[in-house]
Amino acid sequence: MKKNLESVMNILFVCTANINRSFMAERILQGQLKKHAKYNIDVSSAALIDMKAAAADPVAAELLIANGYDGSGHQSSLLTESKIDGADLILVMEGSQEKLILNQFPKAEGKVHLLNSYSQDYSESNRDIKDPYRMSAYHYRLCFAEIYLAIQGLLKCI
Repeated sequence: MKKNLESVMNILFVCTANINRSFMAERILQGQLKKHAKYNIDVSSAALIDMKAAAADPVAAELLIANGYDGSGHQSSLLTESKIDGADLILVMEGSQEKLILNQFPKAEGKVHLLNSYSQDYSESNRDIKDPYRMSAYHYRLCFAEIYLAIQGLLKCI
C-alpha cells in the first residue's frame, strides 16, 4: 500500500478529562469532514488529566448520536509530548487550558488556540466553552451547540 504523499493537517482538541467537550468536538469535526472530502485532516482529542482510558460521558455520546454523529467507542487519552509534536493545531475549550498546555509544553506556542475563537459569537465575555459534566441536559445541548458553531467557523478557515 502506498502512503499518501499529500500533506495532512492534524487537529487536536483538548479539554480537562476528554470525556465531554474535546470528545464531542473531535466527533463533530470528523462528521463534518466526511461531508467535505476535499479536506485531508486527521482529528484527535486528549485530556489534561489522566482519566485512565475512561469512556465518554453517556449524555454526551447520546447527544452526538441524536445529532447524527458517531458517539461510540471513545476512551479518554492523556495529552502527551508526542501528541503536541504531531499536532498542527491544538484547540482548547478554556483559556486556563491554553495556559496549562503552554506551561507544560512550551514548544506548543503558536499551535494552541481557543476553539470558541472560531465562532461568530466569540467575544471577551464569551471565550470559554463551559464543561457540562453532571449538569442538566440543557447544559450539554448548549455545549454541543457552542462546539458545533465554532467548528463551522473553523471549517471556513482551513
